[in-house]
Amino acid sequence: MNTKPLRAVLTLLLVAGFGCGPDAPETSDPVPAPGSILIAHRGASAYAPEHSREAYELGIEQGADFIEPDLQITRDGVLIALHDLTLERTTNVREVFPDRFRATEVRGELVDVWVANDFTLEEIQQLDAGSWFGVEFAGTPILTLAEVIDLVRGRAGLFIETKAPEVYGDRGFDMEALLLEELARHGLDQPGVDPETPIVIQSFSAASLRLLHDEHGTALPLALLIGGGEASREWLTPEGLSEVATFATGIGPTKSLLLDIPGVIDLAHEHGLTVVPWTFRGDDPGDWDTVDAEMAHYLYELGVDGIITNNPDLFPTRPPPGGP
Repeated sequence: MNTKPLRAVLTLLLVAGFGCGPDAPETSDPVPAPGSILIAHRGASAYAPEHSREAYELGIEQGADFIEPDLQITRDGVLIALHDLTLERTTNVREVFPDRFRATEVRGELVDVWVANDFTLEEIQQLDAGSWFGVEFAGTPILTLAEVIDLVRGRAGLFIETKAPEVYGDRGFDMEALLLEELARHGLDQPGVDPETPIVIQSFSAASLRLLHDEHGTALPLALLIGGGEASREWLTPEGLSEVATFATGIGPTKSLLLDIPGVIDLAHEHGLTVVPWTFRGDDPGDWDTVDAEMAHYLYELGVDGIITNNPDLFPTRPPPGGP
């Protein structure tokens, strides 16, 4: 059975801000867990360079409901799909622009970094963003958000992360406004206008999400990403979740928090928030034998609403009640 049509229905429920719970459609074939949305983290990034056309294409081929682009901004104000604030980890910027670095203190040591926002789009398009992953990906370019939308549209949704928006704010850029303007240019700035291409915006920055919700007035679903630090855990208290619900429709905790804080998933659902943990990796399944067993635990035993994974091809299914 092709489970994608079923998950498409569940996706609509997720992006509307509702958990699916036990009322998900019934089927006699193996299906994902109720409400289980599959999100390809930076594309199918276990198998191709993160945020590359190849990674996004493969994620869609492997059944992802959403691909997840991180956003950075070029010097000339263009949104690009890039995880890091800097370019040296995933490109050959050292060779192409050897003198364009900044000496920056990292953990008490000065290191040379090539900040993405110091480069125009034309300059960034000269970089090879694939060779670091494998020689077969040599020449892979960094994509703009517009190119990502064109690639994905009609085939999957976009789980878009605003990355370090405060850093860009200090440099005079409004990442939230740029994002909504780009979505508007593609007719995707309102929920439900293109059911084949649902949009969710996520961020570690509560301030960014509040700007999107309060000042920009977006009706798109918003999700607060939550890391493992002690301060982050405050968001997972009854008071914290109540506050999140005033500006977001979901949370994205690092997966370990859901094991450390029993009952938090039910508590989030009581506040009307979806729960989509990150990141599940085939090369690091934690205490499980395989990553699909790990994902199955979160989906079937804990009841999360979706999974963010580098390995969308390993997304687990389960037989129906009474099935084999």
